[in-house]
Amino acid sequence: MTSETTDSAKKPSVLFVCVHNAGRSQMAAAFLTTLSKGAIEVRSAGSQPAEKINPSAVEAMAEVGIDMSSEIPKVLTTEAVKESDVVITMGCGDECPYFPGKRYEDWVLEDPAGKGVESVRPIRDEIRGRIEGLIESLIPATK
Repeated sequence: MTSETTDSAKKPSVLFVCVHNAGRSQMAAAFLTTLSKGAIEVRSAGSQPAEKINPSAVEAMAEVGIDMSSEIPKVLTTEAVKESDVVITMGCGDECPYFPGKRYEDWVLEDPAGKGVESVRPIRDEIRGRIEGLIESLIPATK
């Protein structure tokens, strides 16, 4: 095993899951990718993915300097859950597979579907705060 393999094996991984993978989970994944600076492996998926990402979520994230315009909703797979250390659900309920030994969190967040950017901003800001706490819990030395 090379040191590169060993280093990547130590990197924590997080999966964000919501129903459509078009808003909340995409914003959370984008924040975690940006704020962890690559120190955490990030995935997102939906139990019933939408055709495209929520344009209001894209606009709200662009306001804070994060471009999500090229993201596409992805279907939730058992493999994605198996490969993740932490699974954070956002309203997908019992549709998310459960594996013992994983850290599960359910974040109760308003669904940005069908809302304008003014309504998405507070959701975005709440997600950012939760992401900052998540990073601290996964990489305590980060500051």
